[in-house]
Amino acid sequence: MVGVVAIEPGGPGAAASEVDPLGAPYLPGRFTVPARPPTFLRRKRLHDHLDLGLTTPLTMVNGAAGAGKTLLVADWADSLDDPVAWLTVDSELTPGLFWAYLLQALRCQGVLTPAEVGSPADAQQVDDKLLARLAVGLAARERPVVVVLDGYHRVTDPAITEQVEFVLQNAGPGLRLVLVTRTEPLLPLHLYRAAGTLTEIRNAELAFTPKETRGLLALHGLELSLDASRALMERTEGWAAGLRLCALAAQDADDAEVYLKEFEAGQSTVADYLLGEVLTRQSSETQDLLLRVSVLDRFSPGLANTLTGRRDAGPILEGLRRRNAFVESLGHSRYRLHPLLGEILRSHLEVTRPGLRPRLHRRAAHWLHHCGYLPDALAHGAAAGDWEFTAAALVDDLAIGQLFTGLRAEGLAGLFSRMTPETTSPAAELIRAARALHHRDVGRGLAHLHHAEQTLATEASDPTAAQLSCALLEARAARLTGAPGRAEKAARSARHLQDDVPAGLLKRHPELNALLLTDLGTTHLWAGRFEEARDALGAVVASPAGAETALPRQESLSHLALMDYLDGWLDRAEHKALAALTETERYGLPPSSGSSVGHLVRAAVAVERDELDEAQRLLDEAAAFGPAGQDDPVTAASRALATARLRLAQGDTAAALAATESPVTADVVCPWERGRAAALACAAHLAEGRPETAARALLAAPDDQTACAVEAARALIAVGHPDAALELLDAVPSDGEAGPAVTVPALLVRAQAHGEAGDPAAARRVLNRALLEARRERLRRPVLEARPWILRMLGTGAREPLAEDWLLRGAEPGAMGPLVVEELSARERDVLVRLAQMMSTEEIAADLYVSVNTVKTHLKGVFRKLGVNRRTDAVRRARELGLL
Repeated sequence: MVGVVAIEPGGPGAAASEVDPLGAPYLPGRFTVPARPPTFLRRKRLHDHLDLGLTTPLTMVNGAAGAGKTLLVADWADSLDDPVAWLTVDSELTPGLFWAYLLQALRCQGVLTPAEVGSPADAQQVDDKLLARLAVGLAARERPVVVVLDGYHRVTDPAITEQVEFVLQNAGPGLRLVLVTRTEPLLPLHLYRAAGTLTEIRNAELAFTPKETRGLLALHGLELSLDASRALMERTEGWAAGLRLCALAAQDADDAEVYLKEFEAGQSTVADYLLGEVLTRQSSETQDLLLRVSVLDRFSPGLANTLTGRRDAGPILEGLRRRNAFVESLGHSRYRLHPLLGEILRSHLEVTRPGLRPRLHRRAAHWLHHCGYLPDALAHGAAAGDWEFTAAALVDDLAIGQLFTGLRAEGLAGLFSRMTPETTSPAAELIRAARALHHRDVGRGLAHLHHAEQTLATEASDPTAAQLSCALLEARAARLTGAPGRAEKAARSARHLQDDVPAGLLKRHPELNALLLTDLGTTHLWAGRFEEARDALGAVVASPAGAETALPRQESLSHLALMDYLDGWLDRAEHKALAALTETERYGLPPSSGSSVGHLVRAAVAVERDELDEAQRLLDEAAAFGPAGQDDPVTAASRALATARLRLAQGDTAAALAATESPVTADVVCPWERGRAAALACAAHLAEGRPETAARALLAAPDDQTACAVEAARALIAVGHPDAALELLDAVPSDGEAGPAVTVPALLVRAQAHGEAGDPAAARRVLNRALLEARRERLRRPVLEARPWILRMLGTGAREPLAEDWLLRGAEPGAMGPLVVEELSARERDVLVRLAQMMSTEEIAADLYVSVNTVKTHLKGVFRKLGVNRRTDAVRRARELGLL
């Protein structure tokens, strides 16, 4: 049991000494454990931590003014079975006076008598023998004494610190010392930490949690929601005094929750407290520094010196940090003010030094830009209202591409949305052009771009950087208008200009080339030049990954997936589309950022596999990427074709036709868009029994589109000309690189034509080949659409085992045979192994160091490839196949 001693004036031994070494009576208030107000909130987690201090010689509670240190320790002290020896150090003391007061605190409870220890006779010093007797006396006790020294930051004499350490070391288990302080004491704390003999509670732990904030407000009669309490906690960073003062002020408000959300920190009791406790206690130089750096979120001594015009910021900031004067070190010589203090100082700055704030922001902006801190430089340039500098800084740094990609795109767009109309420099016009093109407003974007191009040669601070920015924006405009010629010209111009740009600058902005190549590749794709498109988009995917290029990589992978789909390779398309999804997920970008083409490709693949509900879900998710009216031509075409194919599979021919007729505005005609739309329109008319109308739908289609030839052959069969259908199919150029989604529909129509022409053996031979190819990629929808005539044909003779398995035993939509359609990837096998171990999705994600969404994506792949819909079935099927 730990023995503790409370100091009560008039208690046992109070008469041992009536005056201090100066002859003045002892002040009893210094020995009294402070009382807690009725609104005090007891926090058990901190009490429990203080209880640990009873097992270590030294406990330090170190926090800023108003952090709640004293009341916390006082409440803990009163909760103990025995009282605590309490000494409040409320002024700087000399060694003699300090020890006289401490000894008086102990004697008031009869812990040590004057005969045992003695008293300092000199206010300036203390005899070493007296300290030795004190240490021996404490060490001899059966139960240790707990002593609290409140306000220990006022002990600045190194001699007192050395003496305290001497007593603490030699009292052994007889003393438990608790220091309540605003600053780091001079004691060798590192040695105590290394030995495990120190208990510490600091600012971060003293801060109120959202739940504690809500409890404190309730004690003040304020019932706030947890969200409102959390918002107030975040604004004050859990600072106890700030919360109490805010609560007191809110008690008189009509709506406390609204008041606490909107109150002006600079005009409140919180401001009075902080200005009195922090600002006015500092020297004039320190006050000036604090006021000036209040315009900064974070700062270094060099930046602070720039704002003050002096060279003493380093020692001042470090001194403030050590004194817990609401200045926090961020490491690497970087600091920040407590947010609430920053608010109050900014308000005070406006009142005491009107007009200075913009000048400070301007100085900070130029210093930060010179040192290479572009984001901060832009923020301060905007805060200063210096839009000429701010726009030029972005363009000169080749950072205009960040308006289109990365985590900063939204913030930059918001920052420059405040740019004044009076700012008409080339850089400002380029930024306006970029913002307009980002919102797919091509007309307005090109108007600003051309205005910038007319003036940049004579006015721009860095013509090369501005011209390279122009090339980037020209390529983006070309993508939005489907103009491959314009994109190629912009790319050539960019390659030429890059020779005149410092390599380090280009390396710092990898998004520039990534955006250029993505836009170039997308226009090649629109023009049907797939090889050139793959070269450009593949170069983006092969470049080093990073947050700056995540969106171009996502878009490039999505467009590569689209080409795989158009070429008939569904698995390749799906894999690239899923990889595109993980690109943005990896860097914390919003799920709806980038291109929706990946979702549209997956929707189209789901239709071909007869997973119509999944296809609809993916189409709905694609809508979250932005209004359909703002799509670039490739996205607009992909959306229309995926919608038409799904509606046709659902039997809604009218909606399918409407989707194929959706106009896609572009400078050049897209062959695959025109061909696919015509083929789908033809299929819709055939489904309605109008073969003549179906044939007319193909009149404007390109001649080299396999999908159009297939539908034309179906129309010929429908009007009784199977031989003509075969001739038409024979005339279609063979594409040895086409995948099953292209070849299977052609084979099925060819088989039907052979059957209608009276050659059942050829029909069965071609049908068997079609079914084999379809099963390779779970291509089920074309087979289901051909099912009526296949069943009629099979009914005339012996049934093929493959066809019977495909069409009869698995006749319901979505049903599959027991085969594995594709080998599992390494990561899918990792997920499968953990499934067998009965791990949850969250546990698998943690074990593999990936996100939960990534695990879900792999689970879908496992289910699809094993032909199952549940976890238990996946494990069972994997064991049957020897995968586990």
